[in-house]
Amino acid sequence: MKKLQVILLLAVMVSAVCIGCGREETIGNVSVNDTAQITERIEVQDSDGESQKQQETEETKEEADVEKSGQVALKEEMAAPIDVVTEDMTPVYGKDIKPGTYQVTVDSSSSMFQITSCQLIVVDDEMKAVMTMSGTGYGKLYMGTGEEAVNAKEEDFIAFQENENGEHTFTVPVQALDMGIKCAAFSVRKEKWYDRVLVFRADSLPQDAFAEGMITTTESLALTDGSYLVEVALEGGSGKTTVESPAKLKVEDGKSYAIITFSSPNYDYMIVDGEKYLPINTEGNSSFEIPVGGFDFKLAVSADTTAMSTPHEIEYTLYFDSKTIHETEE
Repeated sequence: MKKLQVILLLAVMVSAVCIGCGREETIGNVSVNDTAQITERIEVQDSDGESQKQQETEETKEEADVEKSGQVALKEEMAAPIDVVTEDMTPVYGKDIKPGTYQVTVDSSSSMFQITSCQLIVVDDEMKAVMTMSGTGYGKLYMGTGEEAVNAKEEDFIAFQENENGEHTFTVPVQALDMGIKCAAFSVRKEKWYDRVLVFRADSLPQDAFAEGMITTTESLALTDGSYLVEVALEGGSGKTTVESPAKLKVEDGKSYAIITFSSPNYDYMIVDGEKYLPINTEGNSSFEIPVGGFDFKLAVSADTTAMSTPHEIEYTLYFDSKTIHETEE
């Protein structure tokens, strides 16, 4: 490039001298006109070189973009996503949970990304979770989308750890419970990022895990001992089973108990906060008297059904609406 600049400068100087003399001059065997033409050709070649360089740069970028896009699995390459986020979800943050370690249920948007167990750790209003995976097919995670992962730095990835049972675990930050959290998982075999959505469920925590004021209680409602009715909603399972509503609510010594009657006679026990409860009737649809530690909150329960070929525990939630509580004489 410097040689070209020298030739251009020389051509300009010769041209200026010749114009001053009023005649055409030559330098060696090169005339001034020839010099001008050479200068013009050099300029065109230089311009063409810059254009080619720019084009090569753009092509290289396009090739890199194509290569990166190939590292993210397409929708048709993934199992049909499961909708794990619902409109009625309200995020529960670290400040809403008492410090401690809890077992928590995690819903995954992909049947291929199975979490067999998970521990939620809460310290100084911050939450993280240790997820134990069903297999060893994922080498690393990124808290975001696959597209973001291919442009991320290595230190932004979360590598798996192997526990004493040889299972792969990932320790991930949890911004909030009951909120969709984007997570990209890198398949070791496919060498691609797969987009997932995770929901850490607040209703799977024990009621005493929540900070004061988070759950409406018998005490906060100032319910006195007596008999009441309350609207209750059941969620979970196949969605076909329901419970009678309103349910009978009894308050004794400042604690609430509800009678839950299923729309089926095939339940032989319920589990609430780790305690097992047997039916209070022998005929008709299965009824249970269970403690109600909180209202306006999805209380996680399990109920064992004998309607299948073998007994099977089904996870449900019960929601007692405190606004519907009213006293009854019975």
